[in-house]
Amino acid sequence: MKLQKNETGDLSPGKARFAIVAARFNSNIVNNLLKGVTDTLLENGVAEKDIDVIYVPGAFEIPLAAMHLVDAEEHAAIITLGCVIQGDTPHFGFVAGECARGVMDVSLSTGIPVVFGVLTTNTPEQAQLRSQVDGENKGVDCALCALEMCNVIKDIRKES
Repeated sequence: MKLQKNETGDLSPGKARFAIVAARFNSNIVNNLLKGVTDTLLENGVAEKDIDVIYVPGAFEIPLAAMHLVDAEEHAAIITLGCVIQGDTPHFGFVAGECARGVMDVSLSTGIPVVFGVLTTNTPEQAQLRSQVDGENKGVDCALCALEMCNVIKDIRKES
C-alpha cells in the first residue's frame, strides 16, 4: 500500500452525497455548526442537492438516525451535530458519552465515515466560541474531515 505524504488530504467530493444529523436541542449553537458544515461542503464542490439534513430531538438520538441513514445506502459520509453543555447533574456524562459511543459504533460497524460534531462543553460560552459563524466553527472541521475520510477510504479500497 502506498502511504500518503501530504499533510492535507484530498477534499474533492466527486459524486459523493453527504448527510447531516442535527440535534434540535441547543439549536442556536447547532444551527451555527450546521452553517459551518454546509458552507464548507458547498465551498469544496458539493452540490446543494447532495446534502441532506435530518433533525433529531437531541444528541442522544443522533446515533440511531445515523444508523438508518447508513442503511439507506445513499451517503458517502454522515456528519453529526449537537451540543451538550455540562450541568449540575450526571446527565451530561451519560448523554455525551453514549452519543459519542453510538456514533463510533455506527462508523466502525458499517465502514462509513460518521463524523462526531457534537460539542461537549462546560459552559454555554465555550459552546458559542466553538460555533461562531464568522470565526472558529467546529462544523467547518467536521465537513473537511468527512470530505477527506471519503477519499481516504476510497483510496484504501483501490489499493487492496
